[in-house]
Amino acid sequence: MKYFINSFLLLVCYLFASASCGTPKNNFSNSKDPIITGAERSDFYLPLLKDKKVGIVTNQTGIIRVSNEGTISIVDYLISNKIAVQKIFAPEHGFRGTADAGEHIIDGKDAQTGLPIISLYGNNKKPKPEQVAGIDIMVFDLQDVGARFYTYISTLHYIMEACAENNITLMLLDRPNPNGAIVDGPMLEKEYTSFVGMHPIPLLHGMTIGEYARMINGEKWLKGGIQCDLKVIHCLNYQREMVYDLPVKPSPNLPNSQAVNLYASLCLFEGTNVSVGRGTEKQFQIYGSPYLPKSGFSFTPIPNFGAKEPVYKEQLCYGEDLTQVEKVKQLELKWLLKAYNSTSDKSKFFTDFFTKLAGTKKLQQQIESGLSETEIRKSWEKELLDYKEMRKQYLIYN
Repeated sequence: MKYFINSFLLLVCYLFASASCGTPKNNFSNSKDPIITGAERSDFYLPLLKDKKVGIVTNQTGIIRVSNEGTISIVDYLISNKIAVQKIFAPEHGFRGTADAGEHIIDGKDAQTGLPIISLYGNNKKPKPEQVAGIDIMVFDLQDVGARFYTYISTLHYIMEACAENNITLMLLDRPNPNGAIVDGPMLEKEYTSFVGMHPIPLLHGMTIGEYARMINGEKWLKGGIQCDLKVIHCLNYQREMVYDLPVKPSPNLPNSQAVNLYASLCLFEGTNVSVGRGTEKQFQIYGSPYLPKSGFSFTPIPNFGAKEPVYKEQLCYGEDLTQVEKVKQLELKWLLKAYNSTSDKSKFFTDFFTKLAGTKKLQQQIESGLSETEIRKSWEKELLDYKEMRKQYLIYN
């Protein structure tokens, strides 16, 4: 009886805190206790899934710690608890997280569970009505890394939109953001909206994916201003400034915490003629190209897991090794500026993709006109202050 009462009280608190309007009060953070992800709060959400037909958006990051026995996939866990999972919806890199960035993923069937897999990358970024037909509730469990161009948050947008249009509740199992304390970079301008930047936010948004979902809903960014019936199962014992090392690679080319921390700063190189180490074992921890000055550090990309055709395949690249630099606490432009100022051909440095990643044409123009990092960063200040003020109403964690 006591267990039932406690469970009922928890459920009432959850429903109040997870409503799509209002700001939940965080009274549960305690840095002395281990972080418990939303997916690990199964006593809380399993009753809400019972007797429902469930769809799930997840990949290899959707895991649960099972005491001392290791981890289990959220899909396998739900099935083992007699939850009627109908379909798996997989984002970029696929359900098992093995595809290259940008690689077309086809629909299929999961060999381990026999469940149909619907790809949410390529030409089918948003589930079609027939693909969600019969689903009562959609579960979303993906690990974000806090950067605007990390496409899992774009997948979130389309899932929320599909759920809103088809009267399906979305239950989001929240996870900490390893770069959650950083809010920085240029704001996205509407004319540069794309799958690598869908909303007017800075390059580093400083929220968990659950908080971000609340912002999408609250700011009415879904098509036509519709809102999703959103339920966020938030983390326990988590605070934004905490160090959080991911238990599994969030995507093939983010192999460790150093890469995750440097990702936003180095990903801008993907819009230039500089390699960020795809085709090596130090992806997003090094950079270089054949057009940079010869130095003591060099690397030669070759096809490998997550990069079948890396930039500068089998060509010697000169650049810089950042595997030992201290964790960054802002969007760092110094490496981008250094590479641009030392390349042998500035006219070929930027590609059209750079503007999509930056979310604005201004950053390229500022670099080409010779502005310093301090001058560039100053141009973001007003918009970042306005964003932080807007962001407050959607935060769950301190």
